[in-house]
Amino acid sequence: MPPTAQSRYPSWLDRRLLVLATCAVTLAAAALFGLVAVSVPGRAAGAQAESQIGATPSVASEPFAAMTHEAAPRQIVIKYAVPGSTATRAALASESGTGEATEGSSTVLHLRPGASLNATLAKLRRERNVVWAVPDYVAHTAGAFVPDDPGTSTNDPPGGWQQVQWNFDGQFGVNAPQAWANVAADGAPGGSRVIVAVLDTGVAYANRGRYRRSPDFSSYAFVQGYDFIDRSPYPNDHNGHGTFVAGTIAEATNNHYGLTGLAYAARIMPVRVLDGAGEGEASVIAEGIRFAVKHGARIINMSLEFSSDVRASDIPELIEALRYAYRHNVLVVAAAGNEGSTTIPYPARAPHVVAVGATTEHGCLASYSNDGSGITLVAPGGGPDADLPGDPNCNPELPSGRDIFQMTFTGSSPRVFGFPAGYEGTSMATPHVAATAALILAAHILGRKPTVAQITARLKATARKLGDPHDQALYGAGLLNAAAATAPGGPGAVR
Repeated sequence: MPPTAQSRYPSWLDRRLLVLATCAVTLAAAALFGLVAVSVPGRAAGAQAESQIGATPSVASEPFAAMTHEAAPRQIVIKYAVPGSTATRAALASESGTGEATEGSSTVLHLRPGASLNATLAKLRRERNVVWAVPDYVAHTAGAFVPDDPGTSTNDPPGGWQQVQWNFDGQFGVNAPQAWANVAADGAPGGSRVIVAVLDTGVAYANRGRYRRSPDFSSYAFVQGYDFIDRSPYPNDHNGHGTFVAGTIAEATNNHYGLTGLAYAARIMPVRVLDGAGEGEASVIAEGIRFAVKHGARIINMSLEFSSDVRASDIPELIEALRYAYRHNVLVVAAAGNEGSTTIPYPARAPHVVAVGATTEHGCLASYSNDGSGITLVAPGGGPDADLPGDPNCNPELPSGRDIFQMTFTGSSPRVFGFPAGYEGTSMATPHVAATAALILAAHILGRKPTVAQITARLKATARKLGDPHDQALYGAGLLNAAAATAPGGPGAVR
């Protein structure tokens, strides 16, 4: 029998629903409407006038601050050329607001109830004595983007995802909200348009026959894939594992429904290379890799592994396909395996492949995660802590940390979706890294065409150190930090 790869995921039989919490918008506008005009003596320096009356004023701000095009409701800032007469100021106040201008500086005018903002602006801008009059725009630091997805129950409040997805926003998560803010500030919200190929059991990507698209995916989330198991252009999921992995990468976000995806605006290319039992031959996986490369994937996610005794000489067709991907500058991310061994299996063991180990909610290496010199870095995979004496984050005697959750099948039917428990493993850790790479590419953090080596170096250089300084064989470069990886500046960044 030829070597067979497996997805290596836990049983889905024991499934439960949880909930998750909130998130505020990165680049948002606030608003103020009032009744009383207030003079602001130093305001002229803070509100910078444009040369053309009515242009949006620029706002001096620190990095990541963003200006929206919404103004504070019912509030206008005015700059006078010379002191106006008492009669002029009184006339303006009586028609649109109350108060006096502070001579030689700008004034904030709070409109009366019922007064039109646009009509008042037009009237002010016709006055000879007015240099400029603009809505009072509001800037906010883009410290985090907190989506409104409620979590695992439709009855939960907006933002409930945070209560479930510790892997995105917990103490030992990947800091997704800041990463979302970073790439949005770069004009690439959610990793827009980057294609990530998911080589797996298929994905619930479309309504066709007995199959249904997962309710938390939009049809836009997908590009054409292929089913190399049934030799069909319809790579429907026959298991649920591939849908789960794709959800971690690109489940719809900020849509008032379900959970969130790390690179929620990336495009998923579903490539079915594993059967309903989660198994697939090396030759089939090799075909899937070549298909993904030829059809525009920038990243390939492989949450699968071979047995640790399979050597490179046993799977030459797969090794050649991985080299083909590297020569075409396609990043391959693969699971480091779930045997608790010091041997990294293929394909993660192959040169130029990012090998991803798994950590728990406590920030410890997961007990099942393989480790060793071949580990590139680690990401959240859930489950119990490893027994690592001296590591303050590892407490194997305590209850296990939580699993990873995304929307997928709740049982054996491809038509019934939910948020099943039991998903923990390096299969769950791997798509966190693939999604972060998509964010890096979309935001051009490393330029427009970074190499595989540059992306890998960025992921490693920005990872969060865990354990003892000598524990690189356990954690590789450390815990994936999506926020640091997508921040301007830093190792390899192009600005």
